[in-house]
Amino acid sequence: MREGQIHTFTIKPVVLAAGVLVFLCLTICAQSTRNLTPLQLQIEKQQQRLASGDEEERRDALMRLGAMHLAAASRLALPALNDPSPIIRVTAAKAILALDPSESSAALLPLLNDKDEFVRRETAYALGATRSRTATAALTDRLLNDKEAGVRGAAAVALGEIGDENAVIPLASVLAPQISAPAKSKRKPEANPFVLRAAAVALGQIKNRAGTPALISAVSNEKFPDDVRREAARSLGLLGDPSAIPALQSASLSEDPFLARLANESLRKLSH
Repeated sequence: MREGQIHTFTIKPVVLAAGVLVFLCLTICAQSTRNLTPLQLQIEKQQQRLASGDEEERRDALMRLGAMHLAAASRLALPALNDPSPIIRVTAAKAILALDPSESSAALLPLLNDKDEFVRRETAYALGATRSRTATAALTDRLLNDKEAGVRGAAAVALGEIGDENAVIPLASVLAPQISAPAKSKRKPEANPFVLRAAAVALGQIKNRAGTPALISAVSNEKFPDDVRREAARSLGLLGDPSAIPALQSASLSEDPFLARLANESLRKLSH
């Protein structure tokens, strides 16, 4: 009995100490949680959900983080850019846009080379939203060289949103390769209407007159889809180059009422 009693008295302090430590830890954690604002608690909750094995839960967590429009929330989404799932990578690309443009652009650029077309396309749109000129070169490469029209079109849209004048010549070469493309270029002329239209719109957004010849060629090209010619007419009005007046006058007589209206609107802008 004496040995048993000695054993009992040696173990109880250890158990008591362990219990005290657990209590202290729980108390500190509880106090720490109470010190967080409701928004910080929500961010912490979504961060925990990002570790879920369920793809839909991770995607929802990323969407909620992105919807907060806070750099602290966006930063938690950065690791998801390397997620095995394409839909998670795409959702993360949108969720990080509250970061500084240079930081978000740097994080997104590698995804322009993703093997998945969906990821490349949505990354291009996300880069356009950053408005960061650091993305111009990579987006230009996708515009000219990507095999998928959806990616090329998204790159054109993004270049227009960024507004970097360095993109004018590449965009013009897509719209009118006979004018702007290098003489030794082996690239096939762009035939996809969405890409052509996006290039015409982007040139108008950038507003550099170096794009005028390509836009004049596009608005005058009766083989082009109507919506491409319409956007070329609209963009010529935005550029404000008087050399476009003859082409716009001709387009104003078009049987396409929408093209005729846009050409007349652009002519009025050029006359002021």
